[in-house]
Amino acid sequence: MTQHSLELLSPAGNPAALRAAIEAGADAVYCGFADRTNARNYPGLNFDVDEMVEGVAYAHSKGAKVLVAINTFPPAGEMKSWKDAIDNAAMAGADAVILADIGVLDYAANKHPNLRRHLSVQASAANPLSINYYRDQFGVKRVVLPRILSVDEVAHVAKETGMEIEVFGYGSVGPMSEGRCFLSSYMTGLSPTSEGACAPASHVTYKEDGDFVLSCLGDVVLNRVAKGEGAAYPTPCKARYVACGKAGYIFEEPIALNALDILPELKKAGVTALKIEGRQRSKAYVAEVVSAFRKALDAVETGETRSTDDLSELSEGGRQTFGAYKKGWR
Repeated sequence: MTQHSLELLSPAGNPAALRAAIEAGADAVYCGFADRTNARNYPGLNFDVDEMVEGVAYAHSKGAKVLVAINTFPPAGEMKSWKDAIDNAAMAGADAVILADIGVLDYAANKHPNLRRHLSVQASAANPLSINYYRDQFGVKRVVLPRILSVDEVAHVAKETGMEIEVFGYGSVGPMSEGRCFLSSYMTGLSPTSEGACAPASHVTYKEDGDFVLSCLGDVVLNRVAKGEGAAYPTPCKARYVACGKAGYIFEEPIALNALDILPELKKAGVTALKIEGRQRSKAYVAEVVSAFRKALDAVETGETRSTDDLSELSEGGRQTFGAYKKGWR
């Protein structure tokens, strides 16, 4: 596979999605084991150890990389699953592990010093002082930046850290303080940070309400949507709440981040890798989004000007935004 100056990193929720992503042009995929050590711990997703070994071998045969997300936070006295995940990723030949917890970082750095370490977005490291700490203490080579920084701020971080910079290019806007969210656990009893389960499907229900549909998480109604109205998967941050007598999206509207039209700006800012969000998405979704970004990134590398693919049909709520990259707020 050709080496590109801006790495295209795709989600791989299962072995089929891994193959679809690489066939569509991804330089690397990120995935996790089928347990609570990663932040997408949903039924039917992720890899067992044998599947991970096979997935890494397939990716390497195509010149692609596999990054393993082990990015949740172990509860006190329950480190074994996280240690096993690190050991199994190393055994499988993973190209890097994506970590957030300081203890897990320390274990990986000491037990497997040659296993490349990336800092997960779950660590919420968004400034040079914080990022340099992880670099100096744990030998972290790359940081995944939270989706709260403008392009200028991304450039500042890249300049002040000298680190590889990975940013989100497509998918959920995710403006919350990542790695620090417990909203879902109040409604389901399952923590996004230690169980990897934000709004698990087992706790989601939909109910008819006249001409409307109610989407619920646990016993809590998160949204009331009219027929034909765009709606997001029911998570607490994308719920419509009533404040001052008016219902609205207080935290996050159903809308997708799409950086296709600002790829040259991100490259100039010092970005190393562009990440597509959505390990819970289908292989068809993965293939279509990766293919669109592959064509756009190839055009950036050759200096061509070409129209970008329309991904609005795949976008949450049918709408798209540059998110914080072009933020007009402080």
